[in-house]
Amino acid sequence: MAEPEINNFEKTGVYRFENSNAVFIDSVRVLNRHYSRKRKRKDKTTSRPLNEKEQLANQRHLEARVFMLKAHEDLLGNCDVLESLRNLRGDEAAEEASVEQSFVELGTVWQAPMYEITVNLYYNECLTKESQNGGFSHIQSCESKTVPLFDNLVVNETSNDAEAIFLNNKYILPKESSFFMSDLGKIQNLIPAESDRGFNLIVIDPPWENSSARQKLKYQTLPNRFFLSLPIKQLSHTEGALVALWVTNREKLRAFVENELFPKWGVKYMATMYWLKVKADGSLIGDLDLFHHRPYECLLLGYCYKEAVNCDRYSGLKPIPDNQVFISVPGDYSRKPPIGELLMDYAPGLEPRCAELFSREMLAGWTSWGNEPLHFQASSHFNYLLTQA
Repeated sequence: MAEPEINNFEKTGVYRFENSNAVFIDSVRVLNRHYSRKRKRKDKTTSRPLNEKEQLANQRHLEARVFMLKAHEDLLGNCDVLESLRNLRGDEAAEEASVEQSFVELGTVWQAPMYEITVNLYYNECLTKESQNGGFSHIQSCESKTVPLFDNLVVNETSNDAEAIFLNNKYILPKESSFFMSDLGKIQNLIPAESDRGFNLIVIDPPWENSSARQKLKYQTLPNRFFLSLPIKQLSHTEGALVALWVTNREKLRAFVENELFPKWGVKYMATMYWLKVKADGSLIGDLDLFHHRPYECLLLGYCYKEAVNCDRYSGLKPIPDNQVFISVPGDYSRKPPIGELLMDYAPGLEPRCAELFSREMLAGWTSWGNEPLHFQASSHFNYLLTQA
């Protein structure tokens, strides 16, 4: 007998609505599957005529709102998911206030090349002596490594969480993960020496120029032209890569991506997905038609190959669903839901190697690059499990 979808949702954090183009994501549940300890939850119209670009943006919105209204209707019609949503704020301990280390500032000082991080790696070992219940005893050994923090690939190759210590602060690295902390000028050092060690899935969340982020001093933004230098083709695997790019709803930005950025990267556009943001009661975080503060963001997807390919190469891949909507409760400012697992089915290659650029969070099996990939890895963001993983 097939397992009820709501039971699968409780385990995976992903609920696929039946006969629908909508997916609901519980970001914390998805992230918790990458660790042997649990993440904590954190509580958290225009009167003038539209100009030409605004009219284009509004036309995109009118086309997309049909899919989002249907997805939201599916959510509101599912009592099981709504009940789970209502418990989101209460099923985890409240997040403790903590002072976040500013890696962005540390990376700019003259001492940056001398900063080191100590990584405690935990390996599972099986003893040959049988235990009382007839099985084998297991022990865990620890190995500590001290390596440069900046402009260096820091790796946890084990099948357990690793604990890293920097300036007396503790950070959690998920299993089989790595990070490379640098500014945009050093990303060339992330390019693998051999192309068959490149990445098949590349998720990018650029710090686009954004007046709201600038006013709230949440993170540093960069002019659009800076992202033209990203070496997407060099980072891609020999078999190609699925590229997923987060963008805002500004028409000027969409035009830049379509006309300049994707062509410069060598990316062929394939589909658009939407992240619809809801509150814990299932309602939208804002009016769907509010022009400058719409409650959704866009994810543009395309394929990148090192060499020119014919149409047959694309036809051999699983079709990417256009206009798919995934729904989740937003976390911290500009923190995106973990959608990597939803995209793996469409990545070229049998065993995708995954990377996130401008990352502020790590995932098991992924390489995270940016000037603050440890931002959400501080141990204060986690709860210790009461039972063995």
